[in-house]
Amino acid sequence: RAFWGWLNAVFNKVDYERIQAVGPDRAASEWLLRCGALVRYQGYEKWQQDYNGLPTGPLGKYKIEAINATDSCIMYRGFDYLDGLEHVAEITLQKCIYIQDECLQRLSETKNLQKSLLQLKIISCGNVTDKGIIALHKLTNLEYLYLSDLPGIRQKETTMQILQQALPNLELELDLE
Repeated sequence: RAFWGWLNAVFNKVDYERIQAVGPDRAASEWLLRCGALVRYQGYEKWQQDYNGLPTGPLGKYKIEAINATDSCIMYRGFDYLDGLEHVAEITLQKCIYIQDECLQRLSETKNLQKSLLQLKIISCGNVTDKGIIALHKLTNLEYLYLSDLPGIRQKETTMQILQQALPNLELELDLE
């Protein structure tokens, strides 16, 4: 298990020179696919899942619109890749063992995501607590939040009340015990 943790940390190491060389969307795509996530580009229906099949073309042609990180090994360490993304409207974090409160806080503090992110689903991420969910209040354009199977959420009513107060237009869907 320690070996996999180390390997996943390597996959999440941010290569700032790569971001400069190929642009934020391409570099983030490479990171996400390396970690087992999927990306969908603006204007395309198909999810990109094959690292070797990443589309080529002029720099900046493919803009990430959606991220599906189901069963992926993305972790806080790689979140700097998200900084330059300006078109991400939806993110799904499902069964992500390395996602914890600090990740959600980082997500919420990412300026571009504060503008672009409309839908967020957090499902079966065992390390997420009330603190992480409350941190999402900075995603001021968030329209839809789905939370399911999050055993770390202990004060469901209070947490949801805080979030709903901060984001009055948020549609909140819960499937929590």
